[in-house]
Amino acid sequence: MFTALAIAQTAILPGKTPLLDAHNCYPYEGRWEDRIDRALSTGFPVAIEQDLAWYTDPKTGAHRSIIAHGEPFTGDEPILREYFFPHVLPALEMARRRGHKNEWPLVVLHFDFKDDIPEHIRAVWKLLGEYDTWITTAPKTANPADIAPLDLKPLLVLTEESDVQQKIFFDEIPVGGKLRVFGSAKVSRAFLEGLSKEQRVAALAKVRPEQLVSQPPTNYRRWWNNSWYVVERGGASGGGAWTEEQNARLKALVDYAHKLKYWIRFYTLDGFKPAENLGWDKDYNFGSLAAVQKRWRAALDAGVDLIATDQYEALREFMKSPQAAPH
Repeated sequence: MFTALAIAQTAILPGKTPLLDAHNCYPYEGRWEDRIDRALSTGFPVAIEQDLAWYTDPKTGAHRSIIAHGEPFTGDEPILREYFFPHVLPALEMARRRGHKNEWPLVVLHFDFKDDIPEHIRAVWKLLGEYDTWITTAPKTANPADIAPLDLKPLLVLTEESDVQQKIFFDEIPVGGKLRVFGSAKVSRAFLEGLSKEQRVAALAKVRPEQLVSQPPTNYRRWWNNSWYVVERGGASGGGAWTEEQNARLKALVDYAHKLKYWIRFYTLDGFKPAENLGWDKDYNFGSLAAVQKRWRAALDAGVDLIATDQYEALREFMKSPQAAPH
């Protein structure tokens, strides 16, 4: 598990080191409980996505944050304290004791909140405070446009673009206080207004990068999250042959993100047959390993920072293979 620790100090900068991003890395309905172990066993650095929902116990009325994709909830879903942290802390602590900051962050924890309930977000903020020893932080600056350097630790925590999350994770933190979580860029969707579903699908794959994100990073918003719909019309389910036009489109998006100094993520790139499905979403499926490998190769060539997939082992092996060598 620890053979892939050594990475360059510049690995956290946009465009330097692509990360395997383990999509939906948690059990579904009591199944596939080994997802996080599978992801970690592929090596480091690695990103781990955890979907979070606010659950109310019908018997007691008590609330808690659970790791789950969506309703209906059973109450048996895992929680961060019991599922995520026990699996990663041994590696994080080993890295902390080694003290080699050029190896950090070892793990990127990506939150996909399924609600914007302030009580939920505050509960997660409080929990993260218990793991401050291992979490990468940055001081809050008086001007959000002033991007403070990261105080590197083995774990980096990212979340998405919600304004409610920004209020709790950033706005309410006093100047000079520690930021524990970093949000994603605000994406404009104004160009989609008044369009039919079919027109929206077509527009997403053609809109200029600067129309999607016009603002540079802030001290809080440091990365840009994208579905594959902005690269290929219809995303994975509409994907056909990989073309030079699509490759140029991907490269333009990545180059623009890196020019602004954002890390950029694309989700979710899978390629599997029905018999190989381990609880994965058909809407993210290009239909075969060969088809998705063309996209993985293009993402690596373009310098995508976070490549999300459900096929953890397959992507890691591809990243190590001669097929992934830059053209």
